[in-house]
Amino acid sequence: MIKEKRIKKIHDYVIKQKSASLDELVSVFDVSKNTIRRDIQTLVERGDLKKVYGGVSVIHKKLESIQDRKARNQIQKASIVEKASSYVDDGDVVFIDSGTTTIEMIEYIKDKSLTIFTNSIELIIRALPFTNLTVISTGGLLDRKTDSFGSPLYIDLLSNYNIKKAFMASTGISLSNGVTNASPLESELKKAIVKRSSEVFLLVDHDKFDKYGLMTYCNLDEIDYLVTNKSPNTTYREYAKKNSIRLVISK
Repeated sequence: MIKEKRIKKIHDYVIKQKSASLDELVSVFDVSKNTIRRDIQTLVERGDLKKVYGGVSVIHKKLESIQDRKARNQIQKASIVEKASSYVDDGDVVFIDSGTTTIEMIEYIKDKSLTIFTNSIELIIRALPFTNLTVISTGGLLDRKTDSFGSPLYIDLLSNYNIKKAFMASTGISLSNGVTNASPLESELKKAIVKRSSEVFLLVDHDKFDKYGLMTYCNLDEIDYLVTNKSPNTTYREYAKKNSIRLVISK
């Protein structure tokens, strides 16, 4: 097996199992213990996994509060939001995710006539003064870390609606793990929205590339528009071109 392909398979295996011993990996991948040690070291140096006694495990990243996330990269986020909002037209039916970047879209679209689906409590509150905005909450269980609703009780109801454009947030994106999220409560909703939407816009600043959260809610090739503040590296640009993803760089 080619080295990079094997390393990718080891990474995926450990992510799925949460942890694995050296002996287990030797048995599963049928290579020497020295080879497994080298492959693990590569993954550790990339920041994908961490060493534990006798093996390796996933890195559990703490979900930050929405207040902490709002404070980061404010200028970059503002440019991304403004660019993404330019794709919203009068009469659109859109979904706006609960991320700290996506919810700022309200400031740019508040004067348009729209139907907005959202799981964000803050976006619902900020939309209240604007009677031209029809807001539909996804409902479900309140996640206080993200000020959003997750695990909708009636997620099947989404199948009755045709969402034209979905504006999604992410904890991090990578070619190996796709588009990820740190909140398990939100993941099922995000998966359903991506499948129900005609066009999917992903809004991420440059710090989110080659990062990943706890759960993957869609593959990168399920995105139609990738809106960010800096052009990504050649690997991502080539992937976008190959998979008909439109890269939108804000200024």
